[in-house]
Amino acid sequence: MKETFLKLINYLKNPILEKDNNKDLNYRFKVFFHILFISVLTGILITPIFSLFEEMNWISMENHKVEELFAGMNKLLIILTAGVIIPTIEEAIFRGPLTAFKTAKSFKIGFYVLTLLFGFVHITNFDMTPAVLILAPLLVIPQLFAGLALGFLRVRFGLQWSILLHGSYNCFFILLSFIPEF
Repeated sequence: MKETFLKLINYLKNPILEKDNNKDLNYRFKVFFHILFISVLTGILITPIFSLFEEMNWISMENHKVEELFAGMNKLLIILTAGVIIPTIEEAIFRGPLTAFKTAKSFKIGFYVLTLLFGFVHITNFDMTPAVLILAPLLVIPQLFAGLALGFLRVRFGLQWSILLHGSYNCFFILLSFIPEF
């Protein structure tokens, strides 16, 4: 786990367009699950910030657009949408083009710009208020970090791995949201 975390951090300091030549599936799934764990843990650790903002009446999670999107859907359709459809579309848009940046400088710029776009497009999940606009960088931290991890996996292992990671990440939190209903 520590080795994967350090590889991720080092990669994020200087992202390069370089595939991981180790094709062993055990190795790839080990790295995948480490990155998933790191991403989920980061998301969980950041969540209390949202509760604090909501408690201070700076944001409202009541009208979150994700809840509106899933309203009236059965659980299976929610999981299919959040775990397959949305990740496939978002990964094609935000990680798919990464390999088109061939020079080191253009790749690095493309990597970070696409990550920022991915993160900040998620601000549309909130009702736009002055507080939401001011807090936007904090409100999209989970998506920004996930975007960095998704970009790392996409470049190192391929687009299908970033789709799988994105879907798994989404499903973890969707399944977690189902718990109070049991």
